[in-house]
Amino acid sequence: PFVIVCNHQASLDLVGMVEVIPERCVPIAKRELLYLGTVGWACWLSGIIFIDRRRRAAAIEVITRTASAMWRENVR
Repeated sequence: PFVIVCNHQASLDLVGMVEVIPERCVPIAKRELLYLGTVGWACWLSGIIFIDRRRRAAAIEVITRTASAMWRENVR
């Protein structure tokens, strides 16, 4: 298992991420990215799991459910 962190300095970061993210990887992003127009829409359509950092309990719940699903499905 490993973690890849991207800081989104430009909208082209997403294009670069597509090249480095391995198969069977679970992408997680901050919820604010959902509201970046076509970039947010593309993220949502690609199945990225969004974390609402303003609601700590909700964010922990999403991460916990995601980790459980990853364990069951044997993904990174």
